[in-house]
Amino acid sequence: MSDDPELEIITVECIRTPAEHMSPDKIPAKVEERAMDPSVKEVLTKTMLEGVETVWDRLEKQQPHCKFCESGLSCQRCAMGPCRIMGDTKSRGVCGAGADLIVSRNLLDQISTGAAAHSDHGREVAETLLLAARGEAPMYGIADKDKLMAVAKEYGIATEGPVEKVAEKLALAMLEEYGTIKGDLAMAKRMPKGTIEMLVDAGLMPRSIDREIVEAMHMVHMGVGADYKNILAQGVRASLGDGWGGSMIGTEASDILFGTPNIRNSRVNLGVLKQDHVNISLHGHNPVLSEMVVKAAALPEMKERAEEAGAKGINLVGLCCTGNELLMRKGIPQAGNHLSQELVITTGALEVMIVDYQCIFPSLPNTAACYHTKVITTSPKAKIPGGYYLEVNPENAFEQAKRMVAIAVDNYKNRVPERVFIPNKPVDAVVGFSVEALRAALGGTLKPLLDLILEGKIRGAVGIVGCNNPKIKQDYGHITLAKELIRRNIIVVETGCAAIACAEAGLMKPEAADLAGKSLGNVCRSLGIPPVLHMGSCVDNTRILVLAAELANLAGVRMDQLPVAGAAPEWYSPKAVSIGSYFVGSGISVALGVMPKISGSPNVIKMLTEDLDGAVKAKFWVEPDPKKAAAILFDHIETKRAALGL
Repeated sequence: MSDDPELEIITVECIRTPAEHMSPDKIPAKVEERAMDPSVKEVLTKTMLEGVETVWDRLEKQQPHCKFCESGLSCQRCAMGPCRIMGDTKSRGVCGAGADLIVSRNLLDQISTGAAAHSDHGREVAETLLLAARGEAPMYGIADKDKLMAVAKEYGIATEGPVEKVAEKLALAMLEEYGTIKGDLAMAKRMPKGTIEMLVDAGLMPRSIDREIVEAMHMVHMGVGADYKNILAQGVRASLGDGWGGSMIGTEASDILFGTPNIRNSRVNLGVLKQDHVNISLHGHNPVLSEMVVKAAALPEMKERAEEAGAKGINLVGLCCTGNELLMRKGIPQAGNHLSQELVITTGALEVMIVDYQCIFPSLPNTAACYHTKVITTSPKAKIPGGYYLEVNPENAFEQAKRMVAIAVDNYKNRVPERVFIPNKPVDAVVGFSVEALRAALGGTLKPLLDLILEGKIRGAVGIVGCNNPKIKQDYGHITLAKELIRRNIIVVETGCAAIACAEAGLMKPEAADLAGKSLGNVCRSLGIPPVLHMGSCVDNTRILVLAAELANLAGVRMDQLPVAGAAPEWYSPKAVSIGSYFVGSGISVALGVMPKISGSPNVIKMLTEDLDGAVKAKFWVEPDPKKAAAILFDHIETKRAALGL
């Protein structure tokens, strides 16, 4: 039970894997199959020896997967079903839906779910900005006034007068973008004129954020959308509303509230946990809470409380994208990415895991039940049975953060020393490459970067983004693809789990320039930067959009004409489907390492991998082998260079 009498918990059991499944002779081979990072391998070995279930064990138990579901041919849209297409091209569901319709509706459902998740994140940050501007959110303020003024001008807001009034007007304008009837999005105007014209001509420009998502959900209802091409077009619109709307609002409003990231040093992997400190992990995606936990943990009374409990201090570590937000703004070390979340607990050294939402395993309380760790959930959208629930909003966030830190400190005494194992080799990383930080490092303009690309010293750029997927050896796709690209003199920009994978592999240290091709390596050494640049959390993929748009504007071309591309080697979530769609919709082709659930419709495959190129001059590739994917991306970049006469 909790030391806090107001906390209630539903007791859950520690779920263990049968002993025969985890016999010691099987463990080394399984560990090698599952992960690349040495710290993960060490903790995973401990976890398996202790018989504690993880995501990889559950994946094994799910085999074999349903072939109808994998190919997108299973439909559960209404109570006349469920239906499935049996392989005959004339086969239909009860309502008459064929393979093309079922597959496209399922894909649109995924896109709209992902767009809703990221855009709702953005809405919460904008709401916090509004409350902070009105003085109704204690401990929140305006950290970057310059960015506030710059974004306000984009929205046509006068910047004279009190900062708080400007922030209030901007927050209201951002929130109005969700259901606007004006028919466009303010930050979509960052795109080059030619790209905007192309999207308008194709009928793909988003009208507002929520409208496109709601219309998408309407279209997937039985008896509405029946033309797979029209359905997929709505997917592009909804995703563009996310990329140039909801997600971009999340990034920009976070920068205004908490500070625009600057280049800084930090450390990554499971070794960032500390034996003699109270360890707290911050997991999820929204920085609104985590920023308050940082402030609460720094209070003198909390340090004194920790020392009284026998610890030397309080150690905060990040996980997933909440961790990325803290890593790039505060330099707070990152314990791992998506597939490492259970392992942070199984080290036996974690007092509390604080979660907000997105990419959080519902199994975490079960994992925590095997140890002394407490899982604290904070969002009414993301309650988890077995977790301690402390609801957080901007008005109470600091007070709730103090309660959480106190719970962690008081739990330190319950740690079982003989069950603690922390790998002792964290990896250094240079992080925080926001567009503003890049501009500042290059003398106030991105033109030097464009010149390096035009001269061929940098052949092009690829944004590697997305998640981990237990179907792929953890981080193998990210690391292998990044190494292959930098070897070809292509600079890599990364966000989310992909960024942490490459940081743990040492690719975000300046010394990694030695792994790059000659010309890229020389550029990196001259600037003192790594060849793989950390640009933030997965919502910060919009930073990559802004970077590409600014380079295209400087060059006087559309975004699709740039020698750039995107890649998601290990994606798993609907958010990644939306991200990939808004990259392609913006003119940036994307290579996927995991096949979407569309193989049941050759027409949908053709639409995404060929026909989209006619409308937006970009498309998807699917290539599971990261070395082959690197070759595809390199050829694409060289083709774009040739078309520009470079």
